[in-house]
Amino acid sequence: MANNEYRINNTIEFLRGGNEYFEKLKILIESAKQFIVIHTYIFAEDQTGSMVVAYLKAAANKNVKIYLLIDGIASSSLSKKFINQLSEENITLRFFEPLFKSEKFYIGRRMHQKIIIVDGLVALVGGLNIADRYNDFPSQKAWLDFALKIEGEVVLDIFEKSKKYFKNIENKIKWPDNPTNQTDQNSTCEARARINDWVRHKNEISNSYLEIFRNSKKEVIIFCSYFIPGKFIRRSIKNAINRGVKIKIITSEKSDIPITKQAEKWLYDWLLRNKVELYEFQPNILHGKIGVCDNNMFTIGSYNINNLSAYASIEMNIDVKNKPLCELVLEKLNAIIINNCKKITTQYHKENKNYFIQFKRWVCYKTIRIVFLIFTFYFKRS
Repeated sequence: MANNEYRINNTIEFLRGGNEYFEKLKILIESAKQFIVIHTYIFAEDQTGSMVVAYLKAAANKNVKIYLLIDGIASSSLSKKFINQLSEENITLRFFEPLFKSEKFYIGRRMHQKIIIVDGLVALVGGLNIADRYNDFPSQKAWLDFALKIEGEVVLDIFEKSKKYFKNIENKIKWPDNPTNQTDQNSTCEARARINDWVRHKNEISNSYLEIFRNSKKEVIIFCSYFIPGKFIRRSIKNAINRGVKIKIITSEKSDIPITKQAEKWLYDWLLRNKVELYEFQPNILHGKIGVCDNNMFTIGSYNINNLSAYASIEMNIDVKNKPLCELVLEKLNAIIINNCKKITTQYHKENKNYFIQFKRWVCYKTIRIVFLIFTFYFKRS
């Protein structure tokens, strides 16, 4: 499949994180007949992680083959007891490039994808890890995040793109016959699977965002955590605005990485100066990653708009072209903006900074840039 080719025969459901997502995950795991493939950055040893382990063990006991790929650094703190719970005959667990055990000096190249594939018929793709902070509890609301439930032809492409990171998985899985026949022809969506992996010369998601800014006619909405765009994205934003495109950027007021938030705020002056509408999500942490082009196309997945996602981490996004679904996504995102976000105006930003604050933000921005440079510097590509 060419990198820019959309699959037509798909049915797609837009999911919000928290209970909605994990209930869907439970149903899909319980429905598995042959195999389950999971790629995740974080698999936490907490209530949600234990819950998902129980689902997987129950599936394994029904002779469902499970292939679980977890990032070797982000999930390196898992105890031996927890790992042993996943040491079943039908569960294959692999850690992606653990620290000090990787064959190459690729510290920044992390398995950042969040993918679940069931029987080659259905997939979940989004920004949610398997951990309590992405789930809803009576005393805690989930971080704001999103995913897609996908059925149809593009599921095969998701698997083809993801299996390369799991040794010999393609030799262990028997695909079901005619998996795309399950799709309702009256509710199809055009979709394509996109990955970023600089080491393997894959820059598909970065190109999707450049296409969004280049092809937009009226409006672009970006929901993104850790928003520190490089020069190509900033240039694309400026070019789109010069064409009369309205651009809204929604970030998080709170962050689990405070230095990143301060680095983001250093860029607020540039964004406001270039007439970008800027909003901060208030209730808790915004972790989702969505880009919407006008009212007919959007991209969603694990990709953050910064150089770590562009040039280091392994990411997966799904691009969707479907006007009714895009309008539904826009309706939900605009409701979040109205009900849960604070608009950052030039006046407000000016009143909430001084020379000391600006110097701190500049130091954080430069520090993050250096960290990105270290994490994206490689001795060789392979």
